[in-house]
Amino acid sequence: MIFENEKKLLYIIRYTPSLFIISISIILASFFYLENKNNFEKEKEEIQIEHLEKSKELIKSEVQSVYEYIQRERASTEKDLKKTLDEALQNAYKTAITLYKNNQDKPKNEIKKIILDALRNVRFNDGRGYFFIYDMNGNNVMHPITPSLEGKEMINYQDLKGAYVVKDFIKLLQDKDEAYYEWYWYRPNDKEETEQRKIGLAKNFKPFNWFIGTGEYVEDFEKNVQEKVLRNIREIRYGNHGYIFIINYDSVYLSHIRKNFIGKNAIANNDTKAIRKVISDLKEISKNGEGYYSYIQNRKPGSDKPTEKISYVKGLNEWNWMIGTGFYQDDINQEIQHKKDILDEKLSEKITNTILISIVLTIILLFISLYISKALYRMFETYKRNIQKYIDENTKNQNILAQQSKMAAIGEMINNIAHQWRQPLSIITTSATGMKAQKEMDVLSDKALISGLDNINSASQYLSKTIDNFRYFFASDQRKTYFKLTKTIDKVVSLVEYGSYEDKIEIIKECEDIEMNNYENELIQVLLNIFNCSKDISDKRERKDKIFIIKTQKINDKIIITIKDNSGGIPENNLENIFDPYLSNNKTRSTSLGLFTSKETITKQMDGDIKIENIVFEYKGNNYKGVEIKIEFNL
Repeated sequence: MIFENEKKLLYIIRYTPSLFIISISIILASFFYLENKNNFEKEKEEIQIEHLEKSKELIKSEVQSVYEYIQRERASTEKDLKKTLDEALQNAYKTAITLYKNNQDKPKNEIKKIILDALRNVRFNDGRGYFFIYDMNGNNVMHPITPSLEGKEMINYQDLKGAYVVKDFIKLLQDKDEAYYEWYWYRPNDKEETEQRKIGLAKNFKPFNWFIGTGEYVEDFEKNVQEKVLRNIREIRYGNHGYIFIINYDSVYLSHIRKNFIGKNAIANNDTKAIRKVISDLKEISKNGEGYYSYIQNRKPGSDKPTEKISYVKGLNEWNWMIGTGFYQDDINQEIQHKKDILDEKLSEKITNTILISIVLTIILLFISLYISKALYRMFETYKRNIQKYIDENTKNQNILAQQSKMAAIGEMINNIAHQWRQPLSIITTSATGMKAQKEMDVLSDKALISGLDNINSASQYLSKTIDNFRYFFASDQRKTYFKLTKTIDKVVSLVEYGSYEDKIEIIKECEDIEMNNYENELIQVLLNIFNCSKDISDKRERKDKIFIIKTQKINDKIIITIKDNSGGIPENNLENIFDPYLSNNKTRSTSLGLFTSKETITKQMDGDIKIENIVFEYKGNNYKGVEIKIEFNL
């Protein structure tokens, strides 16, 4: 009986949907709760990491902006210096040429004195700039800083690097009216006497064959630029407490939010714990480039409490400056905590909504499940009545198909029996008739009698063997037995050899000596079906050179029987459903019926597997296209 536990099944139909829905609702609610909680916890961690990274990126960006601003100002220092020199020299030249023109009624020496007296005390650039005058022979005409040089020949004067300053100026001014030049000398009142780079500008004063010049130490001019830069940097603010600090490599504050720090030694200010190590580490980072550094600041601006601070510093080695800024960890923690509180509120709200939605959905689904349970119960009763009818009809159809396949095979074999018996019966008839005629004419010798009886006996034995083979095929014994595959293949070949001879089919055997335990008769039936299907396909293609190859082999723990032919293959649109007994294509209907029966036998009765595919292969130097059927059994 198909349904042995109908009451249990009905019980399941009644109550399982409701229990299932409740269980699923609880599981889903728990899952959503845990998932949301985990997501929010993960988001909290990400907020902390992300906020810290953003803060670090912010201070890095601020330092980089200041650094780039300073570099722009540095890059324009020399340009601005030259501009200043040019403006001052042009004014001096205008003064000299004006005095020259306005005093043409006076002697030349007197005019020279008027010009020299006018320019001698002129100063610019906070009193650092002055003018000097030489004639084109290299004699000093005026030097307000060192008057002792006046009147002396300076053509061979050299700077600290050996350059001939006056001589080079004269050469440059021979080709153009004015020229820039740079040289190295000690700065006045420099106790350490370090060489300094100086940029000068000279212009021809042709009325007296002079050139008027001026110059400025780059470092002196650069200090003005630095002061301007520092004034601007001291005004920079960002965020709640953000500012830029600058410390030179001598550890002196040049810029800080606390104005009383400026100009003082950072170590003396004692603004951090382990101040000497902090300043030393920050300088080391700056000299090597840039980087982050964490330390404890003793007094946070606005609270004067010790606070952990993360700073970012970058070195401006050309000026021996360390540019830096930072953020306080407690500010970050407050912002992070605020965002975490917001997330906690969202989580609480989301969980509440999830629980309410789960309860409502559970109630709705319970009502639906009860309705479905009743509907399923009614459907089951109808199904139970119809299923048995369907099974009975299906079993009947399966038996009919199997019988049709069997009858088709029987028809083929009866035809083979008729053909295989024809020759032996002809031999028996001919021998008997011949012996009778010889006897009637009294010419039958003992030798002829023995020869005739031998022929009759040989033909009779062949008939008997053929009967045994066909009787074995029709046997209904369903017991598994041990048999040699080679002998089984020989039996199949003996059953189809006449038909294959008539149809000019070459049967090739490539068999290993393998023993297996299964239903031999069923295997013979399958192989006969496959042979007939192959023959049927080949006949439709009207091939002349037909081959049918049977190969047996043992690979690992499997016995594999491979059958292939050169029938041309099965159309691709039929190949997928070739084991379907109800193919709509009448041309493949008989083939499919035989293969359907074979598959049923192999898979359901013999616990094996069967596969079919179109292949291209080579045999005796020729390429063929056909079908390959592979049957596999486990040892």
